[in-house]
Amino acid sequence: MKVRPTGPIVPASNVSGRALMLVIAIMAFLACITLGAVMMVRATAESWQSQISREITIQIKPAEGLDMDKALEEARNVALSFAGTRDGTVVDRAATARLLEPWLGPGLDLDELPVPRLVVVTIDETAPPDFAAMRARLSEVLPQAILDDHRTWVDRLVAMAHTTALIGTGVLVLVFSAMVLTVVFATRGTLSGNRHIVEVLHFVGAEASFVASEFQKHFLKISLKGSGAGGILAALCFLAASWWQQRSMATPQSDQATALFGTFTIGYTGYLGIVATMILIALLTTVTARYTVMRTIYEIDLIRSDPGRTDAFQD
Repeated sequence: MKVRPTGPIVPASNVSGRALMLVIAIMAFLACITLGAVMMVRATAESWQSQISREITIQIKPAEGLDMDKALEEARNVALSFAGTRDGTVVDRAATARLLEPWLGPGLDLDELPVPRLVVVTIDETAPPDFAAMRARLSEVLPQAILDDHRTWVDRLVAMAHTTALIGTGVLVLVFSAMVLTVVFATRGTLSGNRHIVEVLHFVGAEASFVASEFQKHFLKISLKGSGAGGILAALCFLAASWWQQRSMATPQSDQATALFGTFTIGYTGYLGIVATMILIALLTTVTARYTVMRTIYEIDLIRSDPGRTDAFQD
């Protein structure tokens, strides 16, 4: 005689299980996409702030009898004489013409127009120079020189960066809250459809811990499949966006996307966040399944001891 192989206590595949897996996959995808987007926004805002705050600009207006090349070198030397400056670069004629090309067209002759020239000075962000003293010194040496430390732009950018990061964090919290509630209620709803299995196992003498562990294993597999599918799909989206950005570099579409959102890369910390989200969803589903099974068994025992309690536990 051949012994028929025993089937699993909890049905391995049913409509409710597949629906729960789909719900988990969708919520995992949304949570991972939101997490990656928030990290991209924060990184881009920090990059903008750092790029502006580590440079100052000296603008020299043309004047009659002024030797522009000599004035540029002199302004550069004055700036580098202050502690807190690292390097100075004179924006040459070709670079200046390229800056004005979108408005004045190609082939611009700077000798025909009174175009100001620029000196870009790199500063130490941790110990910046005394801008007031530098401005006063430049006005003494070169009255045509104007120092722009970008302080107004830096303050505005810091405020915008903090606001954007705060909004992104708020959205992330809302998405994660919705994910937690959805996964918990979907798991409880799926378990309510299998309540009869819990009752049968409990009536034939199975211990509560054994029944709970069987359901834990079942829902752990469902949650790992669902969260894995959603997390992998989100990671593929970021990889595809990064690949497209690299392939379409120097095109108008890519330049605009880079200017607004930065690079579509989330780094290893972003992918670790996706993995952590997948693990969190699996733990939520497993803990919810165990709690619901133990609560169901507790309700069954109360009803058996007092049949009048039946209505109190009906959903």
